[in-house]
Order: sequence, then structure tokens, then C-alpha cells
Amino acid sequence: MLNAPIELTEVTEFAELAELAELAERSPMTCEERDPQRQNYEIRVRGHLGPKMLRAFTALAVQTEGGDTLLSGCLPDQAALYGVIAKLEALGLELLEVRKA
Repeated sequence: MLNAPIELTEVTEFAELAELAELAERSPMTCEERDPQRQNYEIRVRGHLGPKMLRAFTALAVQTEGGDTLLSGCLPDQAALYGVIAKLEALGLELLEVRKA
């Protein structure tokens, strides 16, 4: 089975996207500086979340602190924040704190 050939424009676009992603990782700018609509949030949940629970929050970084779990990351808007909170509720998790970081 042969794969379809990749066009030069697709390779160029991919290289440009990879370069932008690398620049974004090294950039000291916060997500708010990159896009004013986006905000960094810290969301504290009671207990330690296992691997299955964490799959619901792949866009967020996870830290365990004491008996709690801290989910943190940049969310595109308030609707995305409410989406995370709705997932917490659907999973039966106890929300302790939400704050802008």
C-alpha cells in the first residue's frame, strides 16, 4: 500500500507550525500576553486523581499538594473554565478553589 506523496507546501506549513510551537514554549510571555482572551487558572480539587480521572483534563498541568490535586493551565475563555468545572462535577470530585494565576 502506497502513501500519498506530501506536497512541499504541507511540509513548509508543518515546519512553520513546529517553529512557532517551539518559540511559544521558550517565550516568557504568559498566555494572557499571547491572547488577551486566555487566562491562567489554578483549580484545586480534594484528593488525588488517578490516571483515568486525569484523562479528562489533558489540557491542564497536574500537581499533587498534600491531599489535594492542583490543575493549572491556560484556558481560552470563561466557557472553557465552566467546562472544566462541569467535568469535575460529573466525575463527583470536590472543587475546593478556583483562581486566576
